[in-house]
Amino acid sequence: MRTKSLKKNKINVVTLGCSKNVYDSEVLMGQLRANNKEVVHEEEGNVVVINTCGFIANAKEESVNTILEYVQKKEAGTVDKVFVTGCLSERYKPDLQKEIPNVDEYFGTSDLPNLLKALGADYKHELIGERLTTTPKNYAYLKIAEGCDRPCSFCAIPLMRGKHKSTPIEDLVQEAEKLAAKGVKELVLIAQDLTYYGLDLYKKRNLAELLKELVKVEGIEWIRLHYAFPTGFPMDVLDVMNQEPKVCNYLDIPLQHIADPILKSMRRGTTKAKTTKLLQDFRAAVPEMTIRTTLIVGYPGETEEDFQTLKSWVEEMRFERLGCFTYSHEENTHAYTLEDDVPEDVKQERAAEIMEIQSQISWELNQEKVGQTFRCIIDRKEGPYFVGRTEYDSPDVDNEVLIDAAKHYVKIGEFTNVKITEAADFDLYGEPV
Repeated sequence: MRTKSLKKNKINVVTLGCSKNVYDSEVLMGQLRANNKEVVHEEEGNVVVINTCGFIANAKEESVNTILEYVQKKEAGTVDKVFVTGCLSERYKPDLQKEIPNVDEYFGTSDLPNLLKALGADYKHELIGERLTTTPKNYAYLKIAEGCDRPCSFCAIPLMRGKHKSTPIEDLVQEAEKLAAKGVKELVLIAQDLTYYGLDLYKKRNLAELLKELVKVEGIEWIRLHYAFPTGFPMDVLDVMNQEPKVCNYLDIPLQHIADPILKSMRRGTTKAKTTKLLQDFRAAVPEMTIRTTLIVGYPGETEEDFQTLKSWVEEMRFERLGCFTYSHEENTHAYTLEDDVPEDVKQERAAEIMEIQSQISWELNQEKVGQTFRCIIDRKEGPYFVGRTEYDSPDVDNEVLIDAAKHYVKIGEFTNVKITEAADFDLYGEPV
């Protein structure tokens, strides 16, 4: 007679979507490890947990395809169980259960204790800051808040992540200390909205206070700010940026558009004049600052005139870093009530035009760096190059500094001074000095 197999489960966590999801997967893996479970990230395992993204159409498609891929593996017998968690599952659980019933269980974004239970583990409250990091050892994401209170018309995040909820400063400091003890040198601060940090807990915008505490953590050398909302930005953060060398002269501030009719329809709570003034104030306060932004083209009702306004403004502002997305019509958002009236090919053409302008700006700004020396962190070796970044570049999304590995040796995970010898549109080439 067959006896029940006593083989030990190996849990494979698969992460899709943004850095917030990376963080959530790391917390899940930390909890599983503390429960003495064998856990891997995107490697072979007989139990699979897919942490999905449900933000825009492409991300949803990737999530669904990944679920189907692992369900097929389950049907073929190479995987025993498939669990799905994250934003897509939060947003479309009933639909998913109906359409892909062969998933063992679906969980939402705040279902961690129940997910752990399904994996035969207990949620351990005492594990503040314990994560199994999946990024290169020199940097890690630090999520300082969850959810969002902004009413942006195009965005489904509040549907999936709920209201804004800040994490207390002392918990974040404790988490940063644990990361530093593991050799992390750079913290990338993330949230749906950094600008709002602290309003719920401290009754004031408290990002500057948080930064003042984080810079005291020994071993942390760079702190980088991601996803700040323009309306109500706490300007005292710029004072800390100037005073504290550990706070990178870098700000990611997604602006989405600039034409007033579109900003109004997007419910961004600002205007072209106010946004332009804010950016001028940033540059006046921190002349060294690199500003990264993201834009959306093809939003409902975006006329050729609106697009031309956006184009001229991108040329005028000369952002150091810029990404551009085509509008995605998301159900249950306010903008879903509008007609998605910009044809897909026009959306794609507009995005390509914006990126063409940006690529020229980036090339020109990069040429100015040739001959200069920058302190770089070396993330990895890839092909014939060591790949590093300056303080003006965030991992995965920004420019990189390439060092010829045939001629030079640099230590991965360490800082080194690099003299820039050549520059392309988005990458710099240099040699250690």
